Amino acid sequence: MTKDIFKNEGFGSKEIAAAAIKLALSKNRTEEQQFQLEYSKMGINTAAVNYGGEFTNSVMKIIERAVVSSKREGVILENHVEEGAIAGATREALTQIMPKALGLNVGGKIGVARYKSHITVAVFFGIGLLHLNEVSIGLGHRVV
Repeated sequence: MTKDIFKNEGFGSKEIAAAAIKLALSKNRTEEQQFQLEYSKMGINTAAVNYGGEFTNSVMKIIERAVVSSKREGVILENHVEEGAIAGATREALTQIMPKALGLNVGGKIGVARYKSHITVAVFFGIGLLHLNEVSIGLGHRVV
């Protein structure tokens, strides 16, 4: 199913964005690990991490989680250029959902995908209070 999106070996920003979104939308840790294994076989490095909390006070924590999980999973090296690329792409993704999320709680997943110089971060969050949620997805891309 994942391989249908990636019909050739020339992956660009569109395909890497699709991988990050797919990880962010994964239902559970088992499905997430299956996607990561498939992508790894294609040379695409990935990471994903859950997050929940009040949006306004959590922006820095969300960015930090994206960077830490990317280093832990080997998506990026521990240097300021690659860490900055993840931080910047995550911030870009968050700015896309900010109008809906300000002052409310968010919960969901951050997906990160990298192929060679392309790095994409996708955030998929339920936004709101209790069961009265809106859903939103944000996407950021960087080249290193």
